[in-house]
Amino acid sequence: MEKVRFGIIGIGNMGSAHALSLIKDIRGAELAAVCDTNPDRLHWAQNNLPESVQLFETPEAFFASRAMDTVLIATPHYDHPGLAIQAFENGYHVLVEKPAGVFTKAVREMNDAAAKSGKQFGIMYNQRTNPLYIKLRDLIESGELGTVRRTNWIITNWYRSQSYYNSGGWRATWAGEGGGVLLNQDPHQLDLWQWTTGMMPKRVRAFCQFGKYRSIEVEDDVTAYVEYENGATGVFVTTVGESPGTNRFEISSDNGKIVIEDGKMTFWRLRVPEPQFNREFTGGFGQPECWKCEIPVPRDGGPQHKGILQNFTNALLNGEKLIAPGEEGIHGLTISNAMHLSAWTDDWVNLPLDEDLFYEKLQEKIRSSTFQKEQSVGVVLNVKGTH
Repeated sequence: MEKVRFGIIGIGNMGSAHALSLIKDIRGAELAAVCDTNPDRLHWAQNNLPESVQLFETPEAFFASRAMDTVLIATPHYDHPGLAIQAFENGYHVLVEKPAGVFTKAVREMNDAAAKSGKQFGIMYNQRTNPLYIKLRDLIESGELGTVRRTNWIITNWYRSQSYYNSGGWRATWAGEGGGVLLNQDPHQLDLWQWTTGMMPKRVRAFCQFGKYRSIEVEDDVTAYVEYENGATGVFVTTVGESPGTNRFEISSDNGKIVIEDGKMTFWRLRVPEPQFNREFTGGFGQPECWKCEIPVPRDGGPQHKGILQNFTNALLNGEKLIAPGEEGIHGLTISNAMHLSAWTDDWVNLPLDEDLFYEKLQEKIRSSTFQKEQSVGVVLNVKGTH
């Protein structure tokens, strides 16, 4: 193909931003169609998008139109897997917004449909374009850090006021959104946590506070501890109720320590790896010589969403490798599902995750959700079956 025709389903905040990016900034792409069941959003599209962009009121008409080559899904979380499966079955490539879904059973179905389709599949993990995390991943993969021993991520600068949650009845409800800070704000960090290190936990113990700082039914404060197969450990702390917040990612390894904070990367590099020093040192008190190194990394944050859109377009036009393959969306979601399940059962959760147990517990939360039943019928139907 000479140009990739995109169709966007869901043109709320993110969908409309992607629409404008496709029109103005993405080489080799064009916006061909949009779909939204909300008449107000279609009215916005009519007034703000080129006349050539086709407008659709239903997913069925949208998929049947053949107006596009690629479907970009930017709907509420629960709908992501079901719409992706429909898109694959109709012969489209798919780029899905984060998170991949709400529960891994549905995302696994989506991944299976992608594999059977033979189409390109990506996820909007725009933080993978950030030079800081690209460099960290490179340092770990190249062996520069040696064996990772401990990971700590404190990500508490997701401040959200009560008025934010009051702006929509679906927000921060089990039936409407499927979770709180872990599912809404933290999918990027949960993805980067495992993507940069190359490690998934083998078990998780999490303590989630539900409605601790805000009048909501989902988690707004989380502290989780994980263990990895190689003996390393990790801690993940997040909340929407602290100000000022912190964003600090620390990785301790045999060869020193890296800290990412305030847009900078600092490497405390040991001249001799700690295991070697421990074997050879005989002086009693002492520790390895350590150099504080400021790693030169661009501080522009990378191309972000536009970078993912351009990369996906390039993948279709010339075979460029995807930065964020859609199949990898299940990894971060597995971690957040495990954290929720650990809090709900007040116990350790081993990976692979017991997906049936998580789904059962999630259904209990949905049935007791404050989200009005007449508003949530469509959402609940999508939860009961993605296909």
